[in-house]
Amino acid sequence: MTMGESGDATGFADLELRPELLQALTGLGYEEPTPIQREAIPPLLDGHDLLGQAATGTGKTAAFALPVLQRVTAPGVGEAPAALVLVPTRELAIQVSEAFHRYGREMGARVLPVYGGAPIGRQLQSLKRGVDVVVATPGRALDLIGRGALRLDELKTVVLDEADEMLDMGFAEDIEAILQETPEERQTVLFSATVPPRIDGIARRHLRGPVRIEMGRPETEPGEQPLVRQRAYIVDRSHKAAALGRLLDVEAPAAAIVFCRTRDQVDELTEMLNGRGYRAEALHGGMSQDQRDRVMGRLRSGTAELLIATDVAARGIDIDHLTHVVNYHVPSAPESYVHRIGRVGRAGREGVALTLAEPREHRMLKAIERVTKQRIVVEKIPTVADLRARRLELTRAALRESLLTDDLDSYRVVVETLADEFDVMEVALAAVKLAYEAGGGAQADEQEIPEVVRRPQREPGKGRPERGERGRPGPAPEGMTRVFLGLGRRSGVRPQDLVGAIAGESSLRGRDIGAIEIADRFSLVEVPEASAEEVIASLRRTTIKGKKAIVRRERQPR
Repeated sequence: MTMGESGDATGFADLELRPELLQALTGLGYEEPTPIQREAIPPLLDGHDLLGQAATGTGKTAAFALPVLQRVTAPGVGEAPAALVLVPTRELAIQVSEAFHRYGREMGARVLPVYGGAPIGRQLQSLKRGVDVVVATPGRALDLIGRGALRLDELKTVVLDEADEMLDMGFAEDIEAILQETPEERQTVLFSATVPPRIDGIARRHLRGPVRIEMGRPETEPGEQPLVRQRAYIVDRSHKAAALGRLLDVEAPAAAIVFCRTRDQVDELTEMLNGRGYRAEALHGGMSQDQRDRVMGRLRSGTAELLIATDVAARGIDIDHLTHVVNYHVPSAPESYVHRIGRVGRAGREGVALTLAEPREHRMLKAIERVTKQRIVVEKIPTVADLRARRLELTRAALRESLLTDDLDSYRVVVETLADEFDVMEVALAAVKLAYEAGGGAQADEQEIPEVVRRPQREPGKGRPERGERGRPGPAPEGMTRVFLGLGRRSGVRPQDLVGAIAGESSLRGRDIGAIEIADRFSLVEVPEASAEEVIASLRRTTIKGKKAIVRRERQPR
């Protein structure tokens, strides 16, 4: 069953929600449902399963939260939950739980977020007292099920939110195990920003005749610019840091996330950008949860304006005033690009997605264009002249704002005194010069960033092989190292086995892992240099295909 862009209902009251939910929505200032809410809520209220492809910012949380709460027949009574919502990260668990609480407070709904990294004792106590809705990360949910604390026998609805993210983080087996513990007649809801074959596979196995909804960003009127302007810049690796600084200076974002591959890059860029005068914060897997919370607090309050982060660390982050997303590298998977840029261009505001691509990564941009069906315009890095022009424009805008809003009378005596000796235009020019320099406009160390000369395309079959499909590799990419495992094809080892083992036993996730080579008797896996020892120690403690493996750094040829 497929739902189109219809929807005769224009208000929440038309969706036949219970009075307590309508009262809560009115109190929150919600006047009418978003398109995805109009499409999803009626079939969910009727008990249908649903597969929704929806970008962040379309209102999908309320699209499943309101029907879930409607189906809680006796809120505040009983112990076993009526609904389970699975999400990929702690941050998203908290965010979704807070939304459920806001919508369900008038009806007395009990909502509990459960996730790793938090004291399990409190979660056990809350479950014992009884809850109506549990919002959980898969690992902690499976742990609580194993302890007998999370009972799913009375479950009416299961929601898989950000399902593609959960699969990318190695939760596929956990999700399957959890779903096996739920009643067969449950309602199953799956939301995902992208629907690759793995998501289709889950839908076929666990959803029954689902309603399918595909909902992207709001359409723009003919002739209007899209809500997310996507641009790429081809730049050599040695000039990428300078290019990033130049782009941020020209763009002057109110708030931006810069995505990097490794922790070391995050730390290096954060230091560089702070030295350039930005208020930048680092976010990566080497930080404690308290550190992460402090960083996010500074970003949301406006104390910081740039977040430099790895993909894993930034999952589940939602910042309303975000204006720019910067890919310091081209994401290896188009789905990752979709998730990243989904954080901007929301609620009718325009966002900007910038990508710094090395010459060899140009083909990856084309792959992203094919998947997203959107053009990524390749532009030249702004020149020093462009930068100076932009800074002058910012100075002009700041002066105009001061002329319109500030009380300037206390400065009049300075101008009048100087006007006795100089022309008023000359006084104004000197004032503009000082304002321009005070705003960082005159930096003598600015250098032109060389334009990349495009190299001829490689012959078919001569490009960089994909994961698990290449010959003997050359040197590992910058910031990466290779780990040797003494198991290969003869032991039945597949790339997904290695990714799952590393993601399950270390702090890394699937997207942190680079290329994989599997030979007959051994395998080589690229991992971030900073995490190599952790990965080696983790793999030595576990088994792959039921076997212990020799694990060490790859020995480089002399």
